[in-house]
Amino acid sequence: MGQIKIHRATTTHAGALTALMHASSAYQGDYASILEGYEVTPGYIEANPTFVAMTDGEIRGFYALVNDELDILFVADSAQGLGIGRSLVGHMLDEARARGIRSIRVVSHPPALPFYVRMGARRTGTIPAKPPKVRWERPELRFDVPTC
Repeated sequence: MGQIKIHRATTTHAGALTALMHASSAYQGDYASILEGYEVTPGYIEANPTFVAMTDGEIRGFYALVNDELDILFVADSAQGLGIGRSLVGHMLDEARARGIRSIRVVSHPPALPFYVRMGARRTGTIPAKPPKVRWERPELRFDVPTC
């Protein structure tokens, strides 16, 4: 795998980001309902700072930081364990610092909790289930954004 390059997504990335998200094995089975009908649209990308991680000309992951909340972060199944997620989180913290954000809220997919904790987030609570789409509690975390 080549060097990881992270840059701002364009509206032309919308279909690829939606496909990457829906291909995620973390959202199969019991968790599939949360992504039903959800897509990353060109309008979403225009309205919300969204960044893609690429290697060898292919999108391997992406995230969107909306105000002071990590709205979405996905890494392609085939790229997990290669440092893509770590690079995206590092970029997100740099982006937040540049915007003057001191803390980033994360409402995590339950299986992703260990990843966020390894990346330095601290658990702050639990978000209750919201049936019918979200039938499970979700961990709430915060990243403190370093000032330098």
